[in-house]
Amino acid sequence: MKRVVVEVVNFALVGGSGVAVNFLVFNVLLHGLHRAAMPATVLASLIAMGTNYLGFRYFTYRDRASRTRRQIALFFVFSGIGVAMESGLFYVGYHGLGLTGPFESNAVKAASIVLASAFRFLVYRTWVFQHDAHRT
Repeated sequence: MKRVVVEVVNFALVGGSGVAVNFLVFNVLLHGLHRAAMPATVLASLIAMGTNYLGFRYFTYRDRASRTRRQIALFFVFSGIGVAMESGLFYVGYHGLGLTGPFESNAVKAASIVLASAFRFLVYRTWVFQHDAHRT
């Protein structure tokens, strides 16, 4: 149980930094530069995905199997699915519900990140950063 708690905390630390990157890029694009909402949320999510890979690989899951092409491919496939989930949820709130103001759009962005992060946590720990059979 302690191992899972440590993993969740480390995931949250790396994920939190990714969320900060995500919100920063999103707000600069949408509210600072007045770009369209969907490209802003997708680009912000993609940039955060790239920074998160390094944090997950070298901090959260550093005790897992070494980096392989398969691991990198799985990370980006599942992260891409997470970006699609996050973007779809954002679309529903922003365009579907009309939550377009600065506070509302950030609340919708936060909710979409939380829901997509639950999916990411499960797939990263299960398929992407698997335990090395020789280490456990």
